[in-house]
Amino acid sequence: MVYFMAGSYKKKRSRNANGPKNRHRLAHLTVRARPGHPTQGLLVAGNAVFPCALGRGGISANKREGDGATPLGRMRMISGYFRRDHVAAGTTRLAMKPIDAALGWCEVPDDRNYNRPVRIPYGASHETMRRADRLYDFCLVLDWNISTRKRGRGSAIFFHLARPGFTPTEGCIAVTEKVMARLLPYLSDRTVLTVIR
Repeated sequence: MVYFMAGSYKKKRSRNANGPKNRHRLAHLTVRARPGHPTQGLLVAGNAVFPCALGRGGISANKREGDGATPLGRMRMISGYFRRDHVAAGTTRLAMKPIDAALGWCEVPDDRNYNRPVRIPYGASHETMRRADRLYDFCLVLDWNISTRKRGRGSAIFFHLARPGFTPTEGCIAVTEKVMARLLPYLSDRTVLTVIR
């Protein structure tokens, strides 16, 4: 896959020209709401700033299953998935797995596999990871309610690709494919994404 410069937040064009300073990895990404647009955000990566989509419920310090909010706080990047039939895995230090037709993600708080990947068909309600809209061509798993799970605190909080116009997500953070391709080489399982207000 060819990595190329992505369009960045217009007011910061000169600041963005050099991309991330650390050529080995990004330790931190920061996301905040775009002023006046609670379902859109600005993602800071090194010395670059990029637009992103946020949840339809804005940013919440009290994340709950189904509220559509992006959780406020720090989330480590754990691993990722990609659609091998659409894109190459790319160069990254994250463990990346291809998405197949049987991959799902459980979203039922009472289920033993809540907020875990499952093989479908699956008895409880789940998200199908092999989407027709290509939002999960790259889908990175954020450590929200995973290392320590609490019933009903939210599931499937990912860093994935955005719809045109950065329309709201169900609580995830989403960027363009160009920005994802630019960031992937610098990401690892030590990268922390922090959502602030």
